[in-house]
Amino acid sequence: MSATVSQPSPLRRAAQRALANPTTTLGAVIVLLIVLGAVFAPFITPHDPTEQDIISRLQAPSADYWLGTDQFGRDIFSRLLYGARISLVVSLGAIAVSIVIGGIIGMVSGYVGGKFDLIVMQAMDVLLSFPSLILGLIVVALLGPELVNLVIAIALTAIAPFARIARAPTMALKERAFVEAGHALGYSHTRIIFLHILPNILSELMVMGSLWMATAVRVEASLSFIGLGVKPPTPTWGGMTRDGFENILDAPWLAIFPGVAILLLVLGLNMVGDGLRDATDPKLRNE
Repeated sequence: MSATVSQPSPLRRAAQRALANPTTTLGAVIVLLIVLGAVFAPFITPHDPTEQDIISRLQAPSADYWLGTDQFGRDIFSRLLYGARISLVVSLGAIAVSIVIGGIIGMVSGYVGGKFDLIVMQAMDVLLSFPSLILGLIVVALLGPELVNLVIAIALTAIAPFARIARAPTMALKERAFVEAGHALGYSHTRIIFLHILPNILSELMVMGSLWMATAVRVEASLSFIGLGVKPPTPTWGGMTRDGFENILDAPWLAIFPGVAILLLVLGLNMVGDGLRDATDPKLRNE
């Protein structure tokens, strides 16, 4: 009697193929290091990120302050690690909300079709007509610069792309034999959408999510840079970069280090997202 061998999920197979690419592996390492630094920040940071020491203000990088201090004498390294928490929480929360809401909208719209699909997609086109940063700025300006509002603002900018990503394969899958068999067996539309169609498009949503996380990090940093991020003294990379420009000639490290942190996280997420996209796209898999 032969044993049944479980087959890995499409997303897991895509991850295995993506990690075979050195560029994707490098991106995954960068993201993992930043995530670990954010998670274990209380154990790694040598100083309190909000503690002020005017005597030590604008100190250059040294053994006591690895990346120097800001205009209030706060340790830059400690603030960078705690600032990573804000970037990761906001981007993960926003993309998770976008995948859920946008995915449901796209699947239902593609499954129902007809005038309903036309109206929903026109509404999504209206959202797509706004640049991500501008739409996020409008929402945060209306709701206020709070963590939850940042998540809502960034999620709103990403709902439309995820809806379109979910809609296209749903329209193709609803004509497949297994969906017609579900109708013949009397399955409800909800069961067909969430138990039969969703597993087949989940990998595409997750790949797009990894790419959009980089956009979410960038938008959060941009909003923080113009003063619409989480309120001080909570450290954010965008806010630290803005504060650094006030002393760019005397202490250039104030703007350089948070800027490099944003660059590395966005670069790492794009590397991972590009690798997953290539691994899931048959046209790009062998290029």
